[in-house]
Amino acid sequence: MPLLYAITGKAQGPQNTPVLTHDLPNLSMDDWQVTVSQITYPPGHVGTAHRHPGFVLAYVLEGEVVAKVSGSAEATYRPGQMFYEHPGATHEVSKNASATKPAKFLAFIFAKKGLPLTTPA
Repeated sequence: MPLLYAITGKAQGPQNTPVLTHDLPNLSMDDWQVTVSQITYPPGHVGTAHRHPGFVLAYVLEGEVVAKVSGSAEATYRPGQMFYEHPGATHEVSKNASATKPAKFLAFIFAKKGLPLTTPA
């Protein structure tokens, strides 16, 4: 097929697949910023309960991440999946589902400038 595309000049267009749609809080974004961090959980990692001052979008890159946020059901997220944390929510469970492989995800933390991004619950 690549030869056909080269000859005809027709390339396949990008594919757009929504991964997560979630309502956001009704708030002013004045003096807010987003911090994007790649988080790596080593095999067997179990995190402590914590909070973020703003909202969080997390996108799993590798492995499996288990999360439970503010009374929601515990869920396992795999590469290409996302989860949402609303402002001030308690991230009750945050762990690597595997005892032998690391898990990596991107955390997009939206918060007012100057606030600590993570605090103990």
